[in-house]
Amino acid sequence: MNPLVEFCISNLAKGAQETYEILEKDPNIDVLEYGCLSYCTVCDQTFYALVNGDIVEADTPEELTKKIYQYIEENPLF
Repeated sequence: MNPLVEFCISNLAKGAQETYEILEKDPNIDVLEYGCLSYCTVCDQTFYALVNGDIVEADTPEELTKKIYQYIEENPLF
């Protein structure tokens, strides 16, 4: 079972697409996009993704990518 990273399409359009594309190439991560994840305030203020159901936020797409990998490393599924 791979970690699941979920993105809001609005946040992707805002710039998180860069993170999405990097993670999508990783065969050890499942990546999904949704029309809305219902975190509109977070989405409006920062870059974010849900990683295994938990919010991971960052100021830049590059930082978001690093934080997602860090979260996955620190919170293994098994």
